[in-house]
Amino acid sequence: MHPLSGRAGYGALLSMVTVLLWGLLPIALKEVLVHMDPYTITFYRFAVSGALLAVWLLVKGQMPKVRQLRGQGPWLLAICIVGLLANYGFYLLALRHLDPRTAQTVIQLAPLLLLLGGVWLYKEPFGGAQRLGVLMLVLGLGLFFNERLVEIVTDFAGLGLGVLLMVVAAVTWAAYALAQKTLLRQLSSVQIMMLINLAGALVFLPMSAPSLVVELSPWEGGWLLFCCFNTLIAYGAFAEALNHWEASKVSALLAITPLMTFLFVAALAPLLPFGFDTRHLPLLSYLGAGLVVLGSVVNAMGHRLFSRKKATT
Repeated sequence: MHPLSGRAGYGALLSMVTVLLWGLLPIALKEVLVHMDPYTITFYRFAVSGALLAVWLLVKGQMPKVRQLRGQGPWLLAICIVGLLANYGFYLLALRHLDPRTAQTVIQLAPLLLLLGGVWLYKEPFGGAQRLGVLMLVLGLGLFFNERLVEIVTDFAGLGLGVLLMVVAAVTWAAYALAQKTLLRQLSSVQIMMLINLAGALVFLPMSAPSLVVELSPWEGGWLLFCCFNTLIAYGAFAEALNHWEASKVSALLAITPLMTFLFVAALAPLLPFGFDTRHLPLLSYLGAGLVVLGSVVNAMGHRLFSRKKATT
């Protein structure tokens, strides 16, 4: 198991930074998608983040060296790169068919998969509370989509395709996160993120059209810039949080990300000219989203809450 620093409060703070930035990210991406394709957006996100991280590590004299990777290190790095690149690509492709609130609700499968992977690889506990959490999450997704459930399995060019792509994004993200947690024994979080981002820029460059950036309005350009720095800060904070806090606790806090997206949409829609549907969802959808979040929290933290309750009785 990866040794932790013991600075749990710092790990919680870093996790919360990630939550806030990821909560706003799909809104920003949805705005940029109006006039820029997913591959070009992803190229810019990786290129800007990778370049800034490379400059930082050069100044600090901490550029990663080949000899740092031992044993399974190269394979773990490859899983991290492929996993996060696939997550970025599938997430943006899914976002073409989903509004930000739906996207953030479905992507809650990612923390669940991170939890299950932690149980399998790191021997973290999984008991009755986690089973209850899984049931709550599945029921919550059903309530969230309610009358759209039929559309999911019949509309292979719209909502159904978007949900399927988002599920793939969740799977690939969990693979990246689990591989990175072990890789942190050999490389720092900043070194890992630099390598992933530079590799991502190289992979997505042939599929992108960087010149499209000049066609963006100042509004869209501002959102693109935010997405680039969001990538740098949010994933850096997440990677470092795993150094200080258990994967189960990090995933529990990440579970509230959809609530942040719902709050951001509700608060900003009356003030900003968003290019996507910001109308209120049915009440059952809000209840379902809340149950998804609650289920994710129970998945990650339920065994600790239950054990504390037993200890006090």
